[in-house]
Amino acid sequence: MTNNPSRNELGAFFKDRRCALSLRAIGVPDSDSRRRVKGLRREEVALLAAISTDYYARIEQGRIQASASVLNRIAQALHLDNAQREYMYELAEKNADGPRRPLQQKAQPQLRRLLHGLVDTPAIVLGRRLDILAWNPLASALITDFEKIPEKKRNFVRLVFTDPLVRALYNDWQHVARTSVAQLRLEAARDSADIRLCCLVGELNIKDEDFRRWWVDHQISVSTIGTKVLHHPVAGDLTLHWDTVTCPADPDQQLVTLTADPGTPSHDGLRILASWAARTP
Repeated sequence: MTNNPSRNELGAFFKDRRCALSLRAIGVPDSDSRRRVKGLRREEVALLAAISTDYYARIEQGRIQASASVLNRIAQALHLDNAQREYMYELAEKNADGPRRPLQQKAQPQLRRLLHGLVDTPAIVLGRRLDILAWNPLASALITDFEKIPEKKRNFVRLVFTDPLVRALYNDWQHVARTSVAQLRLEAARDSADIRLCCLVGELNIKDEDFRRWWVDHQISVSTIGTKVLHHPVAGDLTLHWDTVTCPADPDQQLVTLTADPGTPSHDGLRILASWAARTP
């Protein structure tokens, strides 16, 4: 079997990282004064990644395509930071064999029409990995200014764990966060080779101890309706019911709406928020 030249780009990246690390860098005392290898040996990386030395060697040589889970373990073994992990996954996606789904989804036109018709109801369109594909002005006023977030970073789970204002929005943040991890787990089961998903999980594993603990619990959630209690700095305390509508043209996309019972303080709070959003540039 001949080597794939494009895969060697990923292998070269792994080799460079391997050579740049030392035993001390990974917390192991280096007591071998005769050691001539610069950085880590292949067998040491393989041991840290819990794979065989031969398997790792073939990955580094570009002879095989590693799975997403193996890539994640190699990333941990090589102490890759967020940018390096994203680069690794981009290389792996570029080198993957066979047809692939587009990394970046676009909201379906029919969902956008529904979204823009919901003037008094916060609504967003979620795609794979709980990426935020579209939103209406009231959703932006309620949750966060999505427009200011780079397109590749617009993800609900990422916001829940990394944005302090979004975290403070939910009265029961832990329940919301654990549910979002369980939903992300289901996404991983549907497509374990999703490079963006692996990158997101790797990033949140590094950044947040709660995410890291809940991810290994393997809890799964398939909820399509529910109730959230929020504390908004303008609208005050809100009890909102969320419902989802799946797009027939693309089952990977859902319109999520947030509504309040008529005649309640929460209903009045949404009207106040809508009025405030209309006056705010």
